Amino acid sequence: MASQGVATLGPELDAFRAQFEHMSAEADALVEPLSDQQFTWQPGPDVWSVSLCLDHLNATARQYLPAMDDGIAEAVRRGLYGHGPYSYNWIGKMMVYFVQPASTPRTRAPIAFRPTPGRSRHDVMAAFRAYQVQYIDRLHQANGLDLARARVTSPVMRWVRMPLGSSFAAMLAHERRHLAQARRVISAQGFPL
Repeated sequence: MASQGVATLGPELDAFRAQFEHMSAEADALVEPLSDQQFTWQPGPDVWSVSLCLDHLNATARQYLPAMDDGIAEAVRRGLYGHGPYSYNWIGKMMVYFVQPASTPRTRAPIAFRPTPGRSRHDVMAAFRAYQVQYIDRLHQANGLDLARARVTSPVMRWVRMPLGSSFAAMLAHERRHLAQARRVISAQGFPL
């Protein structure tokens, strides 16, 4: 008797899955040795702490996961199925570029994406891990869809509709950016010992 399980993810989606799992492990490794004081320490009044960097990623996930759900549901309704590898349009490439760690454009986070000061380490980290699992769940839901033709509407700029594959890549690039920012906080002058 053949076993019934979760369908194997396509290569691109499986690569995204591995990266989301890595982000979860990387965040845990970064935060685990920190005291609560170190976790919430800010190098300056307008500079985020490790806690705020991670909670910003949680706020972003709260906004983007429903947009991904809508994009996946619309693609299923429209029958947008396909096999990769996929080539993404300039909008998708631009969105990924602007949120990657090495990107120089810096802007203030939109209000909906701003972190909530004062959240406990447990709450921030539990939410971060849970959102990584939810992203992976969306990868499974997107399995078999044409990642270049399926679209996700930005929750911030409604006129931006990026390819579904680009939205996964953008979330990962954004996470790498803010984990790098959190590492800079830990190495900043004045970081409590």
